Amino acid sequence: MAYLEIFLAALAAFMLGFGWYTFMFGKAWQAETGITDEQAASGVAMTHGLAFLMMCVIAYGINFIVNLHDPAEQTFTHGAFHGFLSACIYAVPAIVIHYAYQKKNLRLFLIDGAYLLAFFALMGGVLAALKLG
Repeated sequence: MAYLEIFLAALAAFMLGFGWYTFMFGKAWQAETGITDEQAASGVAMTHGLAFLMMCVIAYGINFIVNLHDPAEQTFTHGAFHGFLSACIYAVPAIVIHYAYQKKNLRLFLIDGAYLLAFFALMGGVLAALKLG
């Protein structure tokens, strides 16, 4: 069941990313990064495959944290808290460092940073909620 939980959490984050970077902030993100529609469409299988694989790695790490708690405590909200906290401690500071050196602007950071917070929280919530079943 643990591998299925990791897969489903990664899938949830991947689907969130699809909505985030297409319908919600796709055009703004492309404008900030300078990536054209043609560039975005090239190598999609490799890009998406690698992204999904890395989401599985992240889900594995968040699952480790979630599993430190008693199964009775593992609700969606509790898992989302740990996912959000993990993003605050690891992912967001890493992207701040990365963007500072690359001289990226605040708008791009807000798009990508907010996505990381939402994706880690969703992933943690899914991982914890699946423990109840």
